[in-house]
Amino acid sequence: MSAIVSIKCPQCKKEAPLADNPYRPFCSKRCKMIDLGTWANEGYRIPGEKAPEHEEEEDE
Repeated sequence: MSAIVSIKCPQCKKEAPLADNPYRPFCSKRCKMIDLGTWANEGYRIPGEKAPEHEEEEDE
């Protein structure tokens, strides 16, 4: 078996080194930040059941 030397960046699909890459699995800080922004803007979603809506109870 041969060791994996590089992988495709999940953002831009360019080859990225696996070893000594601080942005792994991304090829650069830019690609890493684009992906983080997509998560922050709820661009990615994990399938599942919708959480029930809770109404705030008011103290009287």
